[in-house]
Amino acid sequence: MNDFAARLVAWQKRHGRHDLPWQRTRDPYRIWLSEIMLQQTQVATVIPYYARFLARFPDLASLAAAPLAAVLELWAGLGYYARARNLHRCAQAIVAGHGGNFPESAALIAELPGIGKSTAAAIAAFAFGERGAILDGNVKRVLARCFGVDGFPGQAAVERELWALAESLLPAADIEAYTQGQMDLGATLCTRGKPRCGECPLRGLCVAERDGRQGELPAARPAKAVPERESTVTLFVAGDRVLLERRPPSGIWGGLLAPPEGQPPELAARFGLRPLGAAEALPALKHAFTHFRLTLQPWRCPVAAPPPAACDAAAALEWVAIDAAASAALPAPVRKLLERLAAAT
Repeated sequence: MNDFAARLVAWQKRHGRHDLPWQRTRDPYRIWLSEIMLQQTQVATVIPYYARFLARFPDLASLAAAPLAAVLELWAGLGYYARARNLHRCAQAIVAGHGGNFPESAALIAELPGIGKSTAAAIAAFAFGERGAILDGNVKRVLARCFGVDGFPGQAAVERELWALAESLLPAADIEAYTQGQMDLGATLCTRGKPRCGECPLRGLCVAERDGRQGELPAARPAKAVPERESTVTLFVAGDRVLLERRPPSGIWGGLLAPPEGQPPELAARFGLRPLGAAEALPALKHAFTHFRLTLQPWRCPVAAPPPAACDAAAALEWVAIDAAASAALPAPVRKLLERLAAAT
């Protein structure tokens, strides 16, 4: 075993994380669920979502059989909702194409919806002991610092260099401890800010530690202007309920509930609603996405009790109790809007 892998494996066995809810299992369903939830999300945030999700969907078959709305409801607040949609699609694909049995090789796992090369290798390592390289954000940071890899890891040439390095360092044995060790080291010691180099098992091997380049490696994403977008939404309120619209399955907040976009008069006419007074502009709300910033301008419009007849968009509309919004499948900014609405009602 090379020195890098040997140090990492020894450190993980002694100092790594061993009591996370998805550890000490070979169940690929639970491992897969944790890997998807942990993408772009910290462990402490994931743990309660993971527990609630398993309580509702204890196995792959129950997830595949569930309606997407129920999956999104449990995911609400975790963000990056494409993960939840792909999780649901993936469960259905395994039932339809693999007889309900999780594929046992990284190559087959990577063909499933929402699972990339690195995630597939991690699942295969933890569930089936398959030897393969991973390259998530933590691993990119560890490798870039330890071996002095310059450039932003998201650039194709730099990523290719890191993949080649990751594959060259694979040990012949202890693949589970090695894979977990890379994740643990990046999450606990080799952090983006204030790395704890004095406790690192790679001290003496690490270029960044030797040359004092921890702040330079890995290189930051090249700066570019972040687009600004604006959207007007209307909160139609009838007593203690608010009208929400199920968004299309793809795109921003796909499959989640949100106030309909548009001005109050036009939407009221479209939905067959009778306003009880003038609409009121509420304070704007700003929200940052990965690739743009959104400013929501909400309007509050009280309306008479909704008519029993369906409107042209009835299949996508739901009247939701304002005080029950916390349990609905809502994106975080909409949840904030409804919290403000509840406080003012």
